[in-house]
Amino acid sequence: MKIRLYYLLPLLLVISAGCLKTPESTLPLSGPAGNFAGQFRLLHRSSARNKFDTLKTSLVLNLNLTNNSYSVTGDTAVLHAGSSGNFTISSPYINFTDKTYPKSGIPAKTHLNGIYQYYYDGSVFQLLAFSADTLSFQYDLKKTQ
Repeated sequence: MKIRLYYLLPLLLVISAGCLKTPESTLPLSGPAGNFAGQFRLLHRSSARNKFDTLKTSLVLNLNLTNNSYSVTGDTAVLHAGSSGNFTISSPYINFTDKTYPKSGIPAKTHLNGIYQYYYDGSVFQLLAFSADTLSFQYDLKKTQ
C-alpha cells in the first residue's frame, strides 16, 4: 500500500501544479518620453448655454526624460502657443513650467503650463486640466518615436 502512494504523489503534484495560477508577466512602463503628435481641444461652456464650444488644433509634444524638458510645436498659429520648459511627474499628475509664459497679463494663446492629470500606456498619452467649471484643456496624443 505504501508503494502505491509514492507513485501517486508525483502524479498529484503535477496535476495540482497545472491548477495553480501563474502571475502575468508585466513590464513596468517608464514615464512618457519622446515625440507625441495629436490633437489639442479647448472646451468652453458659455454661462448662457449648456452646450460646449470646442476649438481644436494639431500639436507635437516632445518630452525628454533625461533633463525633464519639453517643447510644443505644430499648428501654433492661432489657438495654442509654441512653448518649451520643464516638467515633473508624480503619477497621475504632470506639472509643466513654461519658460515662454508671459510674466504679466493674459496670454493670447493657450500654453502648456500648470498641473494636468495624465494617462500613458506606452503609446497613448492624454492630458486633462480644468479651469473653473467652464473651461477644459484636453490633449489626445500618440507616440510617434
